Amino acid sequence: MPDDTSAVPVAPEEIVPYRPHVGATRQYMRDIILGVNDGLVSVFLLVVGVVGGGLGSSAVLLAALAASFAGAISMSAGEYIATKSQEEVFDREMTLEREHLKYHRDVERDEIREMFGDMGLEDHLVEEVVTSLDADDEKFLKVMMALEFGVLETERRSPIRAAVYSGLLFMAGSMPSVLPFVFMDTPGSALAVAAVGAGLALFGVGALKTMTTFKNPWTSGMENVLIAAAGAALSFGIGSLYGAYA
Repeated sequence: MPDDTSAVPVAPEEIVPYRPHVGATRQYMRDIILGVNDGLVSVFLLVVGVVGGGLGSSAVLLAALAASFAGAISMSAGEYIATKSQEEVFDREMTLEREHLKYHRDVERDEIREMFGDMGLEDHLVEEVVTSLDADDEKFLKVMMALEFGVLETERRSPIRAAVYSGLLFMAGSMPSVLPFVFMDTPGSALAVAAVGAGLALFGVGALKTMTTFKNPWTSGMENVLIAAAGAALSFGIGSLYGAYA
């Protein structure tokens, strides 16, 4: 028989502190991380490339600002359309589910039985669940929404919030690569400052996300930095080739 670990007493000193869930922003973590990380990486790589191509600080600043605004608008628009489309698909599925409950209820009951049976619930408990759900269409729909489509009402995403998170954080992520060229006239020096700023920010983003993933912050932070560094080397090489032969 399998071990029932839940029945084994746990010594007080072995109890780990209670750790709360991420909460209301959980479904937007992708937008938050993608927005700021994309702003950090893409604009820094663009700056590296144009500096490698021999452009002056004012030209680099113009390119960086254009990339920052264009990227923010693109990210916002893309996330809005993608999230809105996804939510419309869920709404359509729920409309269809209501239709199934009204005209093909036996099929839906069988689906519930199969899903709970696959989870290991005993037959008599499955029937109790089906009987309980069968008495309330809204409960039935919510369970089907969670089990069949993997969606909870509290996890639904707002297209506007997704767009705002993505766009604003992209622009915020671009700032370490933009600001040095506002205050410094020498492209090489400005690029060095931008590299330090972007590198620290990338490490911080990688480390910060481990507050929700519980991974090693040093590993996650360095992974973020190394990916950007590899891209920067390639971008600088391409820019240098262009500058040499243009």
